Amino acid sequence: MTPATPKTSVSAVAGTNAMAPAPEGSWLGTLRGGRYPGGRMEYVVVTGFGEAHGPSPFERNANRQRQGTANMSEEVTRRLALAEETAREAGALALDFFMRRGELEIEAKTSAQDIVSRADREVETLIRARVAASFPDDGFLGEEFGATAAASGFTWVIDPIDGTSPFLSGLPHWCVSIAVHDGRDTVAGVIAVPTAGEVFTARRGGGARLDGRPLRVPETLNVLNGVVGIGANHRTPPRAAAQVIERLLGAGGMFFRNGSGALMLAHVAAGRLAGYWEAHMNAWDCLAGLLITAEAGGRCAPFCEGRDLSEGDAVLAAAPGAWDGLRAVLDG
Repeated sequence: MTPATPKTSVSAVAGTNAMAPAPEGSWLGTLRGGRYPGGRMEYVVVTGFGEAHGPSPFERNANRQRQGTANMSEEVTRRLALAEETAREAGALALDFFMRRGELEIEAKTSAQDIVSRADREVETLIRARVAASFPDDGFLGEEFGATAAASGFTWVIDPIDGTSPFLSGLPHWCVSIAVHDGRDTVAGVIAVPTAGEVFTARRGGGARLDGRPLRVPETLNVLNGVVGIGANHRTPPRAAAQVIERLLGAGGMFFRNGSGALMLAHVAAGRLAGYWEAHMNAWDCLAGLLITAEAGGRCAPFCEGRDLSEGDAVLAAAPGAWDGLRAVLDG
């Protein structure tokens, strides 16, 4: 015998209005408003089989959003862990090349000061291979091999050796810089400094660390009692850096340059420099350092806001106490 189709009914709930019943035979039954003791909206489905209680459509949507946030957080956590592991491995490879740098053939790119070697290419190849093995749908933006589109929404922004000139000259001021960008923001960043045995890490909203210890920019650091890092390159007119240095000295400050913008940004996060400025940087040079500085409590100007990351932009980062003084220097 075929069972009868359940009929729906409407029951009043004190203080609420019952909704119109669904058509007979509908699996939806009748929805009526109610509240949980905690004030959360409940919907009661009344059918011929009884009542079924559950969250409102609004709460279900909120639950989905919270789950999406949790999933995104887990995705970033996994990528940060891989970025740190890979930066350490890449740093070890780069350090091996550094100790044998006399064997490397040096090539000029855009100028005699813009140079590259086999070390840069092999280190970036290693990083890409490690990432692709774990996250094959992620994209890349690297100094040596350019851009690869992301299907996942995550792009790894890589400078295998930031500070190639110091590296090939036998100076210790170079690093491996890896950032992860989600299409809107940099969400994770790692800078490994093999010659110092240091690794800086940060995730958006999760703080910054140096070798696992929390980083915090000193509140007392300013333009007068600290040193400001200045970057320079041949993509901008020489007078751009020269004028800033002149104004900084005139204001009673002092400048510093070591040939690695990523490393100098890490020094801002660690409180070793009061700030850092460069008229133009590529994304692979600075995204990790900017996130690390910001998560350590420093202030950073927006980078490529509303523009493609491949264009690059001016960079300004500073300790909170140095921000106004450095802005005054830049504004002339």
